[in-house]
Amino acid sequence: MMPRFTIIAAAALCLACLSAFAVPAAASEARDVLENTVNRVLTELKKPAMRDPATRPPVLANIEKIIRQLFSFDELSMRSVGPKWQSFTPEQKTQFGTAFEDLLRARYLNSMGGYDGEKIAYTGETASTKGDKVEIQTVVESAGKSVPVAYRMLKTDRWLVYDVIIEGVSLVQNYRAQFQATLDRNKGDVDALIRSIRQTTDELAAAKTPVN
Repeated sequence: MMPRFTIIAAAALCLACLSAFAVPAAASEARDVLENTVNRVLTELKKPAMRDPATRPPVLANIEKIIRQLFSFDELSMRSVGPKWQSFTPEQKTQFGTAFEDLLRARYLNSMGGYDGEKIAYTGETASTKGDKVEIQTVVESAGKSVPVAYRMLKTDRWLVYDVIIEGVSLVQNYRAQFQATLDRNKGDVDALIRSIRQTTDELAAAKTPVN
């Protein structure tokens, strides 16, 4: 598994605090979407209720709603499984997508308690030839360390994140390796993979602490 700081792509958002870093004069539509999400998450993180575990759940629920509007969980699911996805039945695709989204949400919410005024700089942007995909580069300043975080976004009816690269590690590729290993251990049993994901999510919910 990834270290705590890179547990889930969205965790980078919970560390976001816009500051006086230099950024391009004209931000793209995709970056506008990303920045708007960061600002909304930041507003929630700064609420006094976040300081007390007893009053934190409603704030976390608000953050969860915000984040779900930014990420394409369908794309994340398909890309994290890879070519094997085509052999999933429609029912397995639905079950996997739900289980994987629950896992990502559990990891993300378990990482929420660590916000300490970290800052994010928007440092660059690369678009595909067709203009339907964009990679937005950022750097997160945390505890004296600069951590590069790149968001890969695609345009559907709106701009959505389908992968995040943290310190050179792709969220999608990381999970693909894990899922393939689970499939290999279980001789390609997709249902066993789904059960494994659900078990991990249950363990996270029971522990209520980040799992590396």
